[in-house]
Amino acid sequence: MSGSGGSEVRSPIFFGKNYEFWRIKMVMIFKSHGLWNLVEKGVKTSDSKNKKTEGSLDDDVDEEMAAVLMQDAKALGIIQNAISDQIFPQIANAESAKMAWDLLYGEYHGGDQVQFVKLKNLRREFEYARMRDDETLSGYLTRLNDLINQMKTFGEILSNERLVQKVLISLSKPYDPICLVIENTKCLETVELQEVVAILKSQEQRFDLHTIDVTERTFSSLSVNPKEQNKSDAHSGSSRFQRNWNSKGKKWESKPKFQQKSPLNTY
Repeated sequence: MSGSGGSEVRSPIFFGKNYEFWRIKMVMIFKSHGLWNLVEKGVKTSDSKNKKTEGSLDDDVDEEMAAVLMQDAKALGIIQNAISDQIFPQIANAESAKMAWDLLYGEYHGGDQVQFVKLKNLRREFEYARMRDDETLSGYLTRLNDLINQMKTFGEILSNERLVQKVLISLSKPYDPICLVIENTKCLETVELQEVVAILKSQEQRFDLHTIDVTERTFSSLSVNPKEQNKSDAHSGSSRFQRNWNSKGKKWESKPKFQQKSPLNTY
């Protein structure tokens, strides 16, 4: 579909999860096309019928209504194309964009009780979130930020101080020293989360450089110079040769002579 200026705007596909995110994106798409008012409030026909009079006025009203219905059909088409085939049957019989939109809202947004349960689960997940030992800092922060954004869709706004504290207490053990430095040198009530994240990412880069350095040292210690290897082999061979042969080129006796003397010759 094309938006203003002919630029294409792709609708996100809804598969049944993260409805609130999908809804926010769709609202912005409708607004960019000038269709949100139709989706939110529906097509108003009562005023148009009252305006109908004889002659050309009827034609004008009919043309205006036809244009509105065309816009509504466009909005309905956008919704249909923005949901998966598994969800489409739920709105297949919807005759207007508002009807389809309301059906999805009622099914996936839920009432106050449903919202309360969802927010409660998100709060619990946020509290117990911890960085895994095999997880990168960026990966963990992305996972944590996803939880924060989901909580926002239900009206839960966390303070900057709370977010800073959460990050510092939930990182893996290698980050303990830098977290301790931040806690002792920064005021957690005023320091911005972005500043803390920048410091932590700088530390992550130091970890990466240290890992690369250790790896290079390991490979270097395992590498053997061919010349040194040949010299070592030659020295080893020479030592074996010297153990088996005396200085005159004769082979050393394997046993001392007094041990080879027959006991019968002692008499």
